[in-house]
Amino acid sequence: MKGRAAPRVCKGVVVAAIKTSGIRGIVQHCLALLGGVLAAFGARAANLPDDTAEALIHTYVGGGVTATGPAFLVRKKILDTVSLSANYYLDAVSNASIDVVTTASKYRENRNEYGFGLAYSYRDSEITLASSFSREPDYTANRIGLDIAQETFGGLTTVSLGFTRGNDQISKRDAPEFKDVATHWQYRLGLTQIISPRWIMSANVEALADSGFLGSPYRSARIFGATVPERTPRTRSGRALKLRVIGDLGSRDAINFSYRYYQDTWDVKGHTGDIGYSRYIGQKWLADASVRGYSQNRALFYSDNASAETAFISRNRQLSAFNSIGLNLKATYLLGKVANDKYDVKLNAAYELTHFKFKDFTDIRSGSPYSYNANIFQVYVSAAY
Repeated sequence: MKGRAAPRVCKGVVVAAIKTSGIRGIVQHCLALLGGVLAAFGARAANLPDDTAEALIHTYVGGGVTATGPAFLVRKKILDTVSLSANYYLDAVSNASIDVVTTASKYRENRNEYGFGLAYSYRDSEITLASSFSREPDYTANRIGLDIAQETFGGLTTVSLGFTRGNDQISKRDAPEFKDVATHWQYRLGLTQIISPRWIMSANVEALADSGFLGSPYRSARIFGATVPERTPRTRSGRALKLRVIGDLGSRDAINFSYRYYQDTWDVKGHTGDIGYSRYIGQKWLADASVRGYSQNRALFYSDNASAETAFISRNRQLSAFNSIGLNLKATYLLGKVANDKYDVKLNAAYELTHFKFKDFTDIRSGSPYSYNANIFQVYVSAAY
């Protein structure tokens, strides 16, 4: 029987970063210093993204899970006021994580995601509508979101707000009678401020509300060493605050700092710190390096091996107390104009190594606290036209 004790790869913290940096953030990373930094974070809201085509190959290996596949993005402006975009993302997953191999059989499956976006500029405002649809053999997820950005004070300050609504349909292999749903809301408010010709700061607040089936139909918990089905609450709400500072160091390099605090009604509190450095090397190369640290406490109802029966019980290691440290390296080669100057091409490669260490999740095969390394590889090309 297929096991789902491990978190779904594309919903995991690390692999989610593949999407953010590999597809939607490629242009941002390529312009991450000097005038590029200021352009990416201080540009007028009415300036729509350039016409772009991007292609990515990614691979994730870690904790017994391997996920690989391509991703594509195309963006096109219409009449200088509307920009349309479409993207496709594939994960081919082989899962033999610790949860799976200790409770069920490893499995292979594909996850396909399709996304569409529309951006409209009016004076100093930009309105963005985005939607996505993803499908796995036993999980279907739909998302739709709306964001509005407004410049004020002569372009020195940008205020943004938005929301996303998600609806998930959950089923279970070998159990056709099991069907459930989950609904997700995310509300966000942001402020970006140019504080000097070389420094920019931003603050973003998020509010999240989830309801429905928020666990896994495959995951098990333990009570006095006996295996029991996982039971999680059907509601969860959280709050997050992220602060970021970006600085042009004035010598073809730039630096950025960020901190994010998260807490929710399951009593999970998380801290994320990030520091990054970017530098141009010659006229063609851009190098980026960053270090990210994360730590959290365990959820109220999490237990590695409970000593009493309770209404809610989970052994999901993502709800345990753990920390991680990650190193991210990127290189961009500015190929320049090709095909009779029709395309401005950039070649990119990235590697990320993250070490996860769990404080109260035991590898029952050895009796020791569980830890593992995750490796992410990306190779992608972007062309502005």
